[in-house]
Amino acid sequence: MSQDYTLQELMAVFIARDLRDGEVLRVGVAMPVVEAAVRLAHVMHGPNMELIFLGTRMNVAHLHSLPMPAFGWDRRVVRWAESYSDTGHRFDRVKDWHQHVFFIGGVQVDRFGNSNLIGVGPDYRRLRFRGPGPVGTATLTTHVGRYYIVLNSHTPRTLVERCDYVSAFGWGTGGADARRQLGLPGGGPKYCVTPLCVMDFAEGDKHMRLHALHPGVSQADVQAQTGFDLTTSQPVPTTPQPTPEELHVLRTRVDLAGLLRSTKGE
Repeated sequence: MSQDYTLQELMAVFIARDLRDGEVLRVGVAMPVVEAAVRLAHVMHGPNMELIFLGTRMNVAHLHSLPMPAFGWDRRVVRWAESYSDTGHRFDRVKDWHQHVFFIGGVQVDRFGNSNLIGVGPDYRRLRFRGPGPVGTATLTTHVGRYYIVLNSHTPRTLVERCDYVSAFGWGTGGADARRQLGLPGGGPKYCVTPLCVMDFAEGDKHMRLHALHPGVSQADVQAQTGFDLTTSQPVPTTPQPTPEELHVLRTRVDLAGLLRSTKGE
């Protein structure tokens, strides 16, 4: 893999390219790759995007820089009402969320995109590992137009045949109508982005499949680190590398502290 960028920067650029101007992008806490991705998209091609960090709405493409993380607030984001917090865009207007995009992680993710933020272990009263909890992810993933699963590691412990608990319903036990049968209005997960690859969901059975391999990673590498059999759409392309312009904007306007450059990933 080229030393000109890190895996985290590659992941952020891939996500940023898939976001469209005018969308409302909802970002939770402790997701630096996602935060960088939405800011990069906002600056490069989405001036009409709205960024929502933990309930605070922002449109800051005009600022020369807004260092991450968003939760150490720079007061420039509230001057002249460039950012504000209200209750109208939270959970009382879910019928309007078809233009919203969300991002989640997971301590476990299964082959149909169901994810678990609760914990690991057969007994919920004595979990072997306790996750951060779902907070509002169940509601958000139910109603938004689409969401992305973004993982910091790609191992058989994370990508499992079946989640111990489900905090966000992806495609259930499979099938393109899995969400419709439960009356879930949102579009479901589109991609699962990891330090090894990008995966999507096959149209028919919604089984997770390889969409793109990061540079230097083989299909065998991914399968060895995945706890279920992956399907593929042959040939599997390589994830496009960041352009010099994207890296320049990412490093000089978004990630000034170099959070995405502090590690090369797993």
